[in-house]
Amino acid sequence: MDKSLLQQQVLERLSEDLLQTEQAARAAHETATHEENIAENKYDTLGLEAAYLATGQARRAEGIRQSIVYWRQFRPCPYDASKGIQLGALVCLVDSDDKQQQLFLGPDGGSMKLVSGAQLVQVISSEAPLGKAILGKCEGDEVWIQVAPMRQQFEVLWVC
Repeated sequence: MDKSLLQQQVLERLSEDLLQTEQAARAAHETATHEENIAENKYDTLGLEAAYLATGQARRAEGIRQSIVYWRQFRPCPYDASKGIQLGALVCLVDSDDKQQQLFLGPDGGSMKLVSGAQLVQVISSEAPLGKAILGKCEGDEVWIQVAPMRQQFEVLWVC
């Protein structure tokens, strides 16, 4: 599986998200500043609510822009067994029910599912609980994470 193709898919998805978020921010700003939405009394809050929404959308857009910068600068390195799993690793885990999942450990802001060939690949950050748990692990190692009241156990099948 080509990590650079996965990275390109992440960048494309982030660009789409940014476009949608910017459009939503513009629409909320237009609503907030439209003359028909000028408050006539203290209970007329449509313009104020739209302004809050526009601010939130603008912040979200800025976060996506920062994620795009991280992902453009990101250079996944080949797996080095002496260091274990690091940022940029493509990892296959298997759980106690023999269900496999493939993970691509990337920089912050890229949590999404991608398709590579016939495989589904979950992109996670090293700050996510599972991302933290697999850092430094090697093929054959066991990984545990606590999810609410349950403890999940995985084995690292392979890494590249």
